[in-house]
Amino acid sequence: MGANDHFGKPSLPARPGGSANGAAPARRRFLAQGGALATTALASLVPGEGAAAQNTPAPAAGAANLPPNVPEWERSLGAPTASPYGMPSKFEKDAIRRLYPGLTEPMSAYSTSPLQELDGSITPNGLFYERHHAGVPQIDPAQHRLMVHGLVERPLIFDMEEIRQFPSESHIYFLECSGNPSFLPPYGKTAAEVAGLVSCAQWTGVPLKTILQRVGLHKNAKWIVAEGADGASMTRSIPIEKCLDDAMLAYSQNGERLRPEQGYPLRLLVPGYEGNMNIKWLRRLHVTEAPGHTREETAKYTDLMADGRARQFSFVMECKSLITSPSGTHKLTRKGTHEMRGIAWSGRGKITHVDVSVDGGDTWKPAALQDPVFSKALTAFRAPFEWHGEELMIMSRAVDETGYVQPTLQQLIDARGKVSFYHNNAIQPWRIASNGEVTNGRS
Repeated sequence: MGANDHFGKPSLPARPGGSANGAAPARRRFLAQGGALATTALASLVPGEGAAAQNTPAPAAGAANLPPNVPEWERSLGAPTASPYGMPSKFEKDAIRRLYPGLTEPMSAYSTSPLQELDGSITPNGLFYERHHAGVPQIDPAQHRLMVHGLVERPLIFDMEEIRQFPSESHIYFLECSGNPSFLPPYGKTAAEVAGLVSCAQWTGVPLKTILQRVGLHKNAKWIVAEGADGASMTRSIPIEKCLDDAMLAYSQNGERLRPEQGYPLRLLVPGYEGNMNIKWLRRLHVTEAPGHTREETAKYTDLMADGRARQFSFVMECKSLITSPSGTHKLTRKGTHEMRGIAWSGRGKITHVDVSVDGGDTWKPAALQDPVFSKALTAFRAPFEWHGEELMIMSRAVDETGYVQPTLQQLIDARGKVSFYHNNAIQPWRIASNGEVTNGRS
């Protein structure tokens, strides 16, 4: 290891005939001197890359902590061990959820995941997007029950302890609001404002079919009407085929119990279906012969078409992708090779490939997918591109295992008109200006 392997803290040679640990007194003297021994060795190093960076002055703020100096945090003890719950760094001030732009009251509202601040495909629990219709109830799990009744042999009521005693499974799935985003402007500045109502987690719980086998279904059972315990009594109808496939009763998320805003102590998880069907704070499953045609299935969550008709039961979230870096409000600060990074997902299964473009869709090239690729989960992708001060229009286009290709916004408008609000999975463009600033490419 060379003297400059740790900036401001060069390796010290061992004493003759001794170990490297014998240099501890010399190291203490070195630290007490504020790293003066490193000044000569590091005097030629400056921030940045290449010849142009050699004329870049060091930033004034915090300059005392930059090489060749030893930073202040290396000269003192840090925070103690075993805080009750780990928190992000105080310097990650932008990695937070925010109410969707334009919303003024927080009860029947939604907040977005800060996609432009995140890496990979798993969303931290504290940054998982929210959508609530009557605020977040605080439910005591000891007093919570799940009722299953209707067209069943044995109507039953389960408490949480009993539910947790059934065989469990863990799966990685995305959740996405069906209005992520709308078809109409404003289209948003950041990736979060454009499509931040999507997140992904590992969910743990009981397969719904296990509970349905316990109660016994009648032959004419075709639907299940699921009801939440929030103030809105959020209610949706789920086809029985989906309930017997991959639907689950989830009580944990990313290894810990559900957060209250994600349905604690129990939620229905319906992989690949629009988010409002994944009923939080689940309290009742009513097995029926027909859908309930509830308020949420009539006044909301239907797709109006140009001719006045509505698409009924458009459950599946179609194939989609989004470049999260660089994206709106980012800025490229150097010329040369950069990397596009983003996420892709499909409610119909696995993502098979993602193409990217730097010329507004005139030409495309494949991006690399991050393994492993899971069904109905966010898949991270990346692709290199060159920027030398010219204006670019970057975008991504995903394809899933059914062969479905992510459409353009114009293709969706041609098929549905402009009165639809939900299920916009169109390609999202970002404009890189000649000064490196990135803005929404959709005006």
